[in-house]
Amino acid sequence: MIEVLQFEFMRNAFYAGILTSIICGIIGTLIVVNRLVFLAGGIAHSAYGGIGLAFFFGWPYMVGAIGFSFVVAMIMARVSLRAKERADTIVGVLWAMGMASGILLLDMTPGYNVDLMSYLFGSILSVPRSDLVAMVAIGGIIVLLVSYFFKDILAMSYDEEFAQIRGIPVKSLYYMLIGMVAITVVMVVQVVGLILVIALLTIPPSISEKYTKSLLKMMCCSCLLGMAFTTGGLWLSYAFDMTSGAAIIFLAGMVYFLSLILDKIMLLSKKREAGA
Repeated sequence: MIEVLQFEFMRNAFYAGILTSIICGIIGTLIVVNRLVFLAGGIAHSAYGGIGLAFFFGWPYMVGAIGFSFVVAMIMARVSLRAKERADTIVGVLWAMGMASGILLLDMTPGYNVDLMSYLFGSILSVPRSDLVAMVAIGGIIVLLVSYFFKDILAMSYDEEFAQIRGIPVKSLYYMLIGMVAITVVMVVQVVGLILVIALLTIPPSISEKYTKSLLKMMCCSCLLGMAFTTGGLWLSYAFDMTSGAAIIFLAGMVYFLSLILDKIMLLSKKREAGA
């Protein structure tokens, strides 16, 4: 792996993977703990509408995608708070409409020559340095927000009623969290694509949740696992000429299933010891 870092595009891919792992480790942990996976999936797929909007009007990709995703995320957050019984249906409709509007806008874009596959399945090897700078800035803001509101987010995540009694602005924090999910999704699109983004947001925290006993440790473990998956996936894609985004997620998925098998073996071992 060391020798391939002599190429600038591989160095950019490595840096993008590290940045993505840190942000996904933090936000993904909050998604898993707050049971927001389906909502995050809706935001991820509706982000395609922002991509189409950006290309149609000639805006920078991140501006259009973040703006559109943020607006859709706020609508989803309001719906999930005000009409919980219908939230799944409305999120599903917004999910479909976002993707459909993105495709239609790309169809109507003059001189359309966009590689859809790079946004659907990621293209970490083509991440430019300008996107890395944007990722550092956005990631820094997210880390600062989570650090500043950490105690309030912790209370909201594990006991919403207790948080409200303590006077914590739960609704405002919820909107902030959903907004950060939207921004994170746009950052991750370049690495693994819209189709696989939820896997990178949920697999590392899901593994970490089983072996840690605090939210902070879960975040740290998720970040480290994400770094291992992105670095390992990049090496696999380079060594075996595979699609990098898919290789990253496949590696993460394999480790997740191995952890389930390990848990089963440990459980059986404990039962045998108890029986003895």
